[in-house]
Amino acid sequence: MSLKSNFKLMADYNQWANENVYLAASKLDVDELSKNRGAFFGSIIGTLNHILVADIIWLKRFSEHPSKLKALDLVRDISKPKALNDILYPEFKCLESMRIKLDELIQGFIHELTEETLASNLFYNNAKGEPFIKNFGHLIQHFFNHQTHHRGQVSILLSQAGMDVGVTDLLARIRSE
Repeated sequence: MSLKSNFKLMADYNQWANENVYLAASKLDVDELSKNRGAFFGSIIGTLNHILVADIIWLKRFSEHPSKLKALDLVRDISKPKALNDILYPEFKCLESMRIKLDELIQGFIHELTEETLASNLFYNNAKGEPFIKNFGHLIQHFFNHQTHHRGQVSILLSQAGMDVGVTDLLARIRSE
């Protein structure tokens, strides 16, 4: 399996998993969504916002890759979040709408990648302004892993609120041969 094939699977999985999480979350009222449940980002909406914030930060970094991937044009115009705990969208419907747009953008981004691009490096600065040079493919793997990590936290928070997200395993998205 190629790295690009793996990332196509991960983009599909993340979109599907996000749809399931957001469907479960949509059944809660604003008080339940914003209730501090002791998670690192406090609430369900706080954690969902964090995932979106981190996605925007990484996609903006990816948009600076020398290959200038066309699918990332939209993200170049989005303002960079100031902090990882920013609440960009306090209203659930607005947050969900942006999540859907970003998941579609991610699909396009992944389809545009080449193995050569994935093997190249990305030069970027972290939130503190420190410079890094890292393998682009590895950074994309981190991007997907980060979403999965925090989506697992959201699943637990939703469970605490009495909501069942359903199956969340990657295995559910792997085709039978």
